[in-house]
Amino acid sequence: MRSISSHHRLILAALAGASLAMASPASAQESEDGLEIGDAPAIMPADPSNAGEIERGARPSSTSGDANALDRGDRDAAPPVTKGAKPTKGDKPDELQGINIYLRMGAPLPDLPPEKPFDGKPDEAYGAFQRGLFLTAVDKALPRAQLGDPAAQTLLAEVMSRGLGVKRDLKGATFWYGQAAQGGDPSAMFKYALLLMEGREVPQDKAKADEYMRRAADAGNGSAQFNWAQILVAATPGVRGLTAAMPYYEKAAEQGIADAQYALAQVYSALKDVPAEKKARAREWMMRAARAGFDTAQLDMGLWLVNGYNGPRDYEAGYRWLSIAAARGNVVAQNRIAHLYINALGTPPNPVEAAKWYVLSRRAGLTDPALEDFYLGLNEEQQKQAIDLANRFRRI
Repeated sequence: MRSISSHHRLILAALAGASLAMASPASAQESEDGLEIGDAPAIMPADPSNAGEIERGARPSSTSGDANALDRGDRDAAPPVTKGAKPTKGDKPDELQGINIYLRMGAPLPDLPPEKPFDGKPDEAYGAFQRGLFLTAVDKALPRAQLGDPAAQTLLAEVMSRGLGVKRDLKGATFWYGQAAQGGDPSAMFKYALLLMEGREVPQDKAKADEYMRRAADAGNGSAQFNWAQILVAATPGVRGLTAAMPYYEKAAEQGIADAQYALAQVYSALKDVPAEKKARAREWMMRAARAGFDTAQLDMGLWLVNGYNGPRDYEAGYRWLSIAAARGNVVAQNRIAHLYINALGTPPNPVEAAKWYVLSRRAGLTDPALEDFYLGLNEEQQKQAIDLANRFRRI
C-alpha cells in the first residue's frame, strides 16, 4: 500500500524539478555544489514555466546540407522492422527487434523457484482476513491484541480504519496503530507516523512522527523508506540531503515503490559522485516507474528518450511514452507531444493532432508562444477539427 502525504509529494516534485533543471546547460561541466550537468536536450525538461519551442540539439547533418530540412539521418534509409515477423534468410540474431513470436512459440517456461519451507504456526487471524472473513479475523485477533501482540493489533487497526465487516472507527484504529507501533510493528509504525503528521485523530507531533517513520524504514517497510528519504531531503536540501536519502530510495525502489524508483532515477542522474554502475541504471529505474503507471515518470521517460539523456536517443519510444502520459492528462506531456507532431519526431507529421494537444495544454493554463504561432497559422478547417478533437478528449 502506498500512502504519501501531500507535503512529501511536494518534496518529490521539487526534487524532480531541481534535478531536471540541473541537467539543462549546453556544455558538459560540473556545478559548484557537486551536481553533474549534461548536454542540452532536444526537448527541454518538464518545466511548465518554460514551454518554448522544441530544440533538437546536435544530430548528423544530411548530405544535401540543407539546414532548413528536418534530417532524420539513417532512420529513413533502414527498412521498417515488423514485430513478430519471421526471420528472413540472412537475418542475424542481434538484428531481430522486439519479441519474435515464432521463436518463442512452444518454448518451455522456466521452472518456478522452490518455495521456502514454513515451519511456523499459521496465523489464523490473517488467514481469515485474506479470505475476506473479517468478523472471524476480528474474533481471532482481539484476544491476542489485548495481550499485546503487535501483529494482531495492526490487523485490528486495519479492519477498523477501513470499516471491513465492522463500523468504521478511526479513533479505535488510531489507538491500535499506536499500541502496535509501540510494540515495533513496521506497518503500524508507518501508519501511526502518518497520523502524527496529520494531527487529526491524535495531536500533531513531528518529532515523534519522524522517529516512528525512521524506525519503520529501518525495519524494512517500503513506504516508510520512501517517506523517510523525503524527510531527509526536506531537512537538508542539496547534495548532502540527497546523499543521505539515497540508500532509503534504493531500498524502497527495490520493493516496487514507483515514487522511489522515479526519485532514485533523478538522484542517480543528478549527483556527481554516484558510482558509474549506479548512474548506468538511472534510465532503468525511470522505466520501471513509468511502467508502474507513474505519469511524471512516463513524461520524463519520454523526454529522456527523445533527448538521448542517460542513454541512446529513441524518438519512437519517446513518442510512445509521451503519448501515454498525455492521454492520462499530463499537461506538460500534452505540450511536448504537440512539438513531436509538428517536427515529425517519432511519428508522422500531423498538424491537427499537434493543434489538439496544444489546445488541451493551453486550456490547462500552459502557455507556449511557439505553439500559439503554429496554431494561428492553420486554416479554419484544421482549427475546427483540432478543437473538436480536444472537446472529445477523455483521460484514460
